[in-house]
Amino acid sequence: MRMIAVFEKSERLRHIGHLDIQRAVMRALRRSGLPVSYSKGFNPHILLTFASALSTGAAGRKEIMDVQLDREVSPEEFVSAMNGAMPPDMQLSFAKVIDDRHVALMAQVQAADYTITVLDEAAGEKMVAALPAFLAQESIITMRKTKSGMKETDIRPLLLELTGEGHVLHAMMTLTERLACKPNMLLEALSAFCGIEVPRAMVVRNGLFGLDESGALAPLETL
Repeated sequence: MRMIAVFEKSERLRHIGHLDIQRAVMRALRRSGLPVSYSKGFNPHILLTFASALSTGAAGRKEIMDVQLDREVSPEEFVSAMNGAMPPDMQLSFAKVIDDRHVALMAQVQAADYTITVLDEAAGEKMVAALPAFLAQESIITMRKTKSGMKETDIRPLLLELTGEGHVLHAMMTLTERLACKPNMLLEALSAFCGIEVPRAMVVRNGLFGLDESGALAPLETL
């Protein structure tokens, strides 16, 4: 059986990389006593995947894991066992059983919701004030890191929602296996538009979204 679960990566852990988060979850799964499934072969490992790796430097309110289990376990039992084994800043808030034929989570992800708090309040307020003119552009070109090097990318079609208040930005941005706008790309483009240096910011990913049966964005854990 497969279990998907929602967990937090708190702000205290924002500088911990994805591989360390993965290792922490695997250790917790082993300590939990849950009947986790292992791969076959010379070096067996826990069958665990994540919907989307979270960038180092960002916190996550609703990160999602997919775990294979050897026997049936209730969502309540899974959450309880894992929260007893997970670090305090990586607690689970939700779990549900999905069909073994369920599409891989990473293939379902279409967008991510972010809160970006600009630490330099004056710079943040200038960026928020510039949003109407920024979004009025037909294209917004910034650089994206690819396997072949840096590449120009138009992020305007990838900005699904972008609002702000005070020195805080709220963004819903495309995030797929093929196309993605990351918070650093948005900050670089908006800073250049405002004629300022890219400011330091606290980035929190609030959730991941996929498409429901009607084609509308919906929280990934509900699909």
